[in-house]
Amino acid sequence: MTGEELPKARIRRRRLFRLVWVVPVVALAVGGWLVFQHVRSIGPEISITFSEGAGLRPGQTPVRYRGVAVGEVSRVELSPDQKHVIVRARLVRSAGPIAREGSSFWIVRPQVGWGNVTGLNTVLSGPEIQALPGPENGEAKREFKGLDAPPVGLETPGLKVILRAERPMSLRANTPVYYRGVEVGLVQKIDLAPNSASADVHILVLQRYAPLVREGSAFWNVSGLNVKGSILKGLEIDLESFRSLVTGGIEFATPPGSARAKSGTVFFLYEQPKKEWLAWAPQIKLAPAER
Repeated sequence: MTGEELPKARIRRRRLFRLVWVVPVVALAVGGWLVFQHVRSIGPEISITFSEGAGLRPGQTPVRYRGVAVGEVSRVELSPDQKHVIVRARLVRSAGPIAREGSSFWIVRPQVGWGNVTGLNTVLSGPEIQALPGPENGEAKREFKGLDAPPVGLETPGLKVILRAERPMSLRANTPVYYRGVEVGLVQKIDLAPNSASADVHILVLQRYAPLVREGSAFWNVSGLNVKGSILKGLEIDLESFRSLVTGGIEFATPPGSARAKSGTVFFLYEQPKKEWLAWAPQIKLAPAER
């Protein structure tokens, strides 16, 4: 066996693909894609000034329009004078056009009224900010003053008139307007008259009931409790009057033969009705009620 050369072994090096690199490469690619999508979806940041910000939480409180989340609160802080709260919210890219001149923002919280409950979906989730875009031709805007109450009837068709009063008493936005005990409209807002000597109560009468308002119509405040009788004979409490004591209310009556009132007409708001007003009973044709 001496003198014979032993065969040399041939070593083949297999170039195995290291699977250990697959996970980080894929993770890096997915992470980069997510970052790109996030940056792509980011819209403008806006600031909204409110009188208070109870319950608003950064990263949790949504900004909604028509029930769809279009943004989220990113920061809540006091104003420099410490008299207001500045809420900064980041809108999604597709909702960027909402940040324009004329847009309105207000805080939605659960509220219980007489016969109705609003904001019920916020009982468990907490308050949210509701948005209402301004005119489509409005210029881009980043700073807004939030509303203390939701705007009333901005998109609801009807007749808008002004009731001038010395004092608005317990009237406020959403206060109902009645005709013969039937709710036919509501108060939109209350402001000072141009001469600041009285208050202007802006009301909206729904489109179907607009023919009821005539140039000779009389309006009065029913925000009080109407009690009849005596302690000995018994007391009679008007339930509708009790409701108006809680929510406030405006009643009006219309005389026969009076021409229809136009939008923007100014009436005087009385504290009590005159006896003859309650006797008015004109026949005014209304459009059929929607089913």
